[in-house]
Order: sequence, then C-alpha cells, then structure tokens
Amino acid sequence: MNFKYLFVFILYFVTIFSVIGYGKFFSDLFIKEKKFNFGYYGIFGIFFLIFYSYVSHIFYLHSQTHNLIFILLGLIFFIYLLNKRVKEIFFTSIIFLCLYISLLIIKTHDDFPYYHFGYSYYLTQNPLLIGIGQFNHGFRTQSSIFYLNSLFYLPIIKFYFFHLSALLFLGFANITFINKLLKNFKNKNIDYRDYFSLLSIIFINIFFYRIAEHGTDRSAQILVFLLIFEILYFVDGKVFNHIKLFKIFVLIGIIISLKAFYILYILTLISVFYILIKKNSLKNLIIKLTRLPITYLLIFFISILLLTNFYNTACLVYPLSFTCLENFSWSFLPEEVSKMNDWYEQWSKAGAGPNYRVDNPELYILKFNWVSNWLENYFFNKVSDFLIGVFFLISILIFMFRSQKKQKIKINKNVYILLLILFIFFIEWFYNHPALRYGGYSLIASILFMPSAIYFSKFKIKYTDLKKKFLILITLSFVIFVGRNIDRINDEVEKYNFRPFNDFSFRINEHHYRNFAEIEGLLKNYKNCELKKVDCDIIKAKKVEKVFYTFKFNRN
Repeated sequence: MNFKYLFVFILYFVTIFSVIGYGKFFSDLFIKEKKFNFGYYGIFGIFFLIFYSYVSHIFYLHSQTHNLIFILLGLIFFIYLLNKRVKEIFFTSIIFLCLYISLLIIKTHDDFPYYHFGYSYYLTQNPLLIGIGQFNHGFRTQSSIFYLNSLFYLPIIKFYFFHLSALLFLGFANITFINKLLKNFKNKNIDYRDYFSLLSIIFINIFFYRIAEHGTDRSAQILVFLLIFEILYFVDGKVFNHIKLFKIFVLIGIIISLKAFYILYILTLISVFYILIKKNSLKNLIIKLTRLPITYLLIFFISILLLTNFYNTACLVYPLSFTCLENFSWSFLPEEVSKMNDWYEQWSKAGAGPNYRVDNPELYILKFNWVSNWLENYFFNKVSDFLIGVFFLISILIFMFRSQKKQKIKINKNVYILLLILFIFFIEWFYNHPALRYGGYSLIASILFMPSAIYFSKFKIKYTDLKKKFLILITLSFVIFVGRNIDRINDEVEKYNFRPFNDFSFRINEHHYRNFAEIEGLLKNYKNCELKKVDCDIIKAKKVEKVFYTFKFNRN
C-alpha cells in the first residue's frame, strides 16, 4: 500500500467524522436537549455542509486549502463534542469500512463526465458565475450533491472524493435505521415500522451497491425511505414532537435540493400537518411552527436553491417554463425551455436516449401514446427485473417471519393517509417521468414495503429469535454489498486494467473538462481584453460581462 493510498484511507474516515461533528454542532444550535445517533448527526452534517456550500460559494471558491481547513474544523467539533461515545465511533467505523470498497471506481456513469464532474469542479475553481446554464443543459439543473462534492476537493487526492457524497448518504441512512432497530429490540418494542426499516436496509444495500451510478437521483431515494420511516413514527405520536419535525424538515430540505422534481415530496407534510391540526387548532399550529428555528431555516434554504437556479438559468425551477423570466440577458427563450422539458419527458418515457429518438416526439409524449413502447423497451427490460427483485426480497421475509401464532396490532389510520399520498405520487410519476431513476425505485418499493411490513408484524415471534433473524438479514445485506462490489472490481480489472489497491482513481480525460475549459477561456479573453492584450471582440459581443465582483455569461 503506497503513501497516497494510506492518506486516502485516513482522510476517508477523517471526512466522515468531520461531517458527524458538523451535524452535532448544527443540531445543538436548534435542539440542545436531545442526543441523536451518529446516523442522524451525519445527515444533519450533510444538510449543514450543503447549506454552507451554497452560501459560501457566492463569495469564494472551494479550493483545496479552504476545504482541508473546513474538514479539520469539523473533526475538532467531533473530537470535542463526541469523545465519550466510543461504541458509536466503533460501529460507525465498521459500517463505513464495509462500504469503502464501493469507492474504488474506475468507470463512472454517463452523466458524470457530461456535467456532474464539470459542475462540481467549477465550484472548486470559481466563485459565483451568473448564467453558467449557457454552457451545458446539465448546468441548468443544479443539484446539492455537486455543492457537497466541491467541499471534498482536497490536497493530493484532488477530486477523487467526488463520489464520497453518495456513499455518505448510504452510510448514514444505514446507521440511522440500524440504531433505531437496536434501540427497539432493547426496549422489546418491535412493530411494523421496524420491518419497514429492515426492508429499507436490505434494499438500499443490495439495489444501490454501485456508488458510481448514484448520480443525483439515488441519494435522494435513499433519504425517501428514511423520510417515510420518520413520518410513520410522527403520525403515531400523541403530542407535538418538535424533534421528529426537525428531522422531517431536514430530510425534505436535502431531498428537494438533490433533484428539482422531488419538490413534490413537500406534500408528504400533508399527513404531518393533518395530524397536527387534529391535535391543535390551526392557529396554535402556526404559532408552534413559527417558534421553531428550523422552519425559518428550511424557508431560507429553499430560497437559496431558488436563487441558485435563478442566477444559473433565470428560472426559479428549471425547466418549468412558468418559473422562468425572459427579460434577463442570460434568460432562455420559452421555446428552449419547453423543448428541454419535452426532452426529459421523452427520455423518461423510453422515447429518447443518447443515440436514438422516436419519430415525432411531440406526438409520442401526448396522453398515453408512449405506453406500448415504454412497456416493450423499458418495463420488460428494467422495471420487471426490479419488481422481481423486490418481490423476491419480500418472499424471503415471508419465509423467515411467518408464524402460526398471530397477534393483534393496531395501525393508525394516518398511516393509510401516507400510503394514499405515495400512491398519488406514483400516478404522477407514471404519467410524467416513469423512469426508475426519477424516484421510481424508492416510491414503488415503499408502496410495497408498507403493507408488507404491517403483514409481517402480525406474526408473533420470540424477541430472541426475531432479533437473530433481523441481524442475520442485515449482515447478509452488507455481505452481498461487498460481494457485488468485489465482482464489479474484478470485471473492471479485466476490462480496464484497473489496479484499485495501487491507484483508486477513476478515469479522467479532456472530455470531463470541456465545459470548464470553455468558461475559463471566455474569462481569460475578457481579462486579456481589459489589459489591452488582445482585441476586444468578446466584450463587443457581450458574451461575458463583469457584474460587481463576478462575471455574467449572456445568451448567445
């Protein structure tokens, strides 16, 4: 093992514990009297880092030096605030040690060189630039994971931690679910929500084992499982629980920041507010919400997301044309926005891809003209395999937990309200963007997992046997995760001559830098023009303009 690899391995854990440290710091600002498990500290830390990244990038770039200092500061928070929780540190280390193998990547997904790398890298090289959506349609659909990535641009390893963000979501979700299960087993209080947790753990570890393919989609879907889990606990509560509401607000904030179409998940709050209104008058509810600092933070956070969209594209939510303003120099024409929106819809309905496109795409996406082609080329290719996997998972649990002895269980009717909301989401998903990566994985799985979990909880099993079976299945999910990644690495060794224990780096070529090179080229020409070194054609053409301390790229 060379020095660089050892440095990477150490920095891997330093970064993880730094995120947890920031999560503890962040939660203490809002809920001082509550101790959370390391999983939730990690999620809170992710929220804080995303929030910080968006705000700080307005003023300065996320350089290697800045990021290293920032990570070390988080580690200080971790050491200072959490130095007495040795068992949790050990448990967290074991989980992330199991997941580490997924970070050994040579081949990334297609969108990574296209714009994921470019956007993340741009944040490390430049502070705020207005109108970067002009360079690539991927730059118009910003995701918070790019802003999170930019904080992991570090000395020696450079940008090779850009996939760490996805791994953090997976790891902290696992820790949160498992900690809750262990706590409930200790209290001998196992119900349908624990079965939902078990199904979620197994699902995310087996189905989402390839970190390089997570992109901007799967991280959000991992948190959707956790969001549903927290809402299931919230709706059963007897009193106004500001701690659970804090968790829900943070989860929703992160989810909608990862992908614009997840803004629909704000509607899950209908089930939450329905419960709250039943227990409080609307007036009292509003008063209680206005007393929560997280309410204002969430509003401010969403405002930052909208602002970022605006200075990238002149749209508040791209490509929703009704949110776009036309009278700015970096605005897109309405027909451009509509065309891009149609393209996304065509792609999700199996009518378009990197190398093909159906004839008459405008007619194809109307009503249900697309269904037959979608069934033939997508459903029986990807969705059917996915459903077989989910049903196989449920079948295993039926085999392991089915018992002759049954017990009476009481399910809060509000659970069915949440299930109804998810089914409405499913209808919207199927009608507008029926691709698994666009929220389909978690949505379909959750709709199947919730009634399955209720069914499993009806069987009466000894707690010792129940705990043993739970732990076996969870352990097996991690074994499968590691095994599938070993198989993946072996394939990449043979196909790409990958040597993961000598150099873990994923492939980078000129294609990754093409957008950044164009941005830098325009800025350099502008500056040279100012210095009278070249002709000022670029200024005359107004492709680039200086605005206060930054630059603006206008519509060509």
